[in-house]
Amino acid sequence: MELSGSNHSVTNVALPNNWNHEGQGLRRFNELHLRKGRRRSQIPEKPNHALSLWSIIKNCLGNELSKIPMPVNFNEPLSMLQRLTEDLEYSELLDTAAACRSSLAQLCYVTAFSASSYSTTAQRTTKPFNPLLGETFELDRLEDCGYRSVCEQVSHHPPAAAHHVWSQRGWSLWQEITIDSKFHGKCVSVRPLGTIHLQFQASGNHYTWSKVTSTVHNIILGKLWIDQSGDIEIVNHVTKDSCRLKFCPYSYFSRDVSCKVTGVVMDSENTAHFVLSGTWDDKMESAKIIGSSQATGGQNIVYQTDSPQQLWKKYPLPENAENMYFFSSLALTLNELEEGVGPTDSRLRPDQRLMEMGLWSEASAEKQRLEGEQRKRREAGVEGDGHQALWFERRTDPFTGESSFVYKGGYWEAKESQDWSTCPEIF
Repeated sequence: MELSGSNHSVTNVALPNNWNHEGQGLRRFNELHLRKGRRRSQIPEKPNHALSLWSIIKNCLGNELSKIPMPVNFNEPLSMLQRLTEDLEYSELLDTAAACRSSLAQLCYVTAFSASSYSTTAQRTTKPFNPLLGETFELDRLEDCGYRSVCEQVSHHPPAAAHHVWSQRGWSLWQEITIDSKFHGKCVSVRPLGTIHLQFQASGNHYTWSKVTSTVHNIILGKLWIDQSGDIEIVNHVTKDSCRLKFCPYSYFSRDVSCKVTGVVMDSENTAHFVLSGTWDDKMESAKIIGSSQATGGQNIVYQTDSPQQLWKKYPLPENAENMYFFSSLALTLNELEEGVGPTDSRLRPDQRLMEMGLWSEASAEKQRLEGEQRKRREAGVEGDGHQALWFERRTDPFTGESSFVYKGGYWEAKESQDWSTCPEIF
């Protein structure tokens, strides 16, 4: 096996003889292979391990998938916290939005950002690791992208993750997401529950929206494929501008392009200003409305527009992505070892690291050990309903009235001083 980056490589990597089930040996191994220089552009290729899917999921009909133990064969070597952080793949859209003088133009870029977060899922039919309670993930990209991001798993049943991003380029984003996933026979539906908040520092404009349902098809027979469907409403709570964005479900009988997304940007008086169109797996465009008329039959409005302007275009996947879980360039870097991260960081999960290295049997055994230790802590009362999140606290949002976990501060200060004394030992 070869782990390689832009300017360094580690060849014939194997677990050291002193690796043990407590994970200390693996952590020592991690310390010896910390990232140096530029970020990596490759990970070990995915092994070709055959597994009978039906033998695992035939007893899962109608059940909540997060409560069913699964071998790592169904996973990708990233946690749900890292997958959540992938929403920032196109953070430059928010940088552009922060510089917009018009709130309506700003809303166009915010809407394009909301659609862009699905582009990383287009060929990703594997599931991320379920985070352990108290697990965290940080992404410090101040130098190149201008933002810092931190996530924490704040609840185990139901599984809930809190996420906070601060950008020196004029915006902050936060969210608490609970995943509702079910097996329906021929498909698996994944429905994220929760509200995403985005605030621009200069104007104070505060936006909210939610996520649509992701569905993985052909679970039993055929080639797996994923679709996104549903409507989301993006609202500026300061100006009352809004955009209802429709993710059209795939239909064999439809003449429309697959992955189609459409929306109309409206002001507080419900006057339409922009038509948005595109696909969640490729690009989004906006076109300024210059006129409108009633369609034949009077049911719909037809808008006349200027020439469309491209808001967002998906980056091409890295070379050999099909053998690296179809990870994007950002995803390839998320599990890369970095100095100074908290001891609960997803990069330090031994089962996830073993899977990335191609040692799937060992990874499955380690996954069972970690989940077993978590059950013991819960049964002993160390974890459970009374669990206190370390970096987030529950607050009521003044715009929506919803109660959710919001970043209370302290993580980056703890990293600066390397004082992790309050962190639980979960790995």
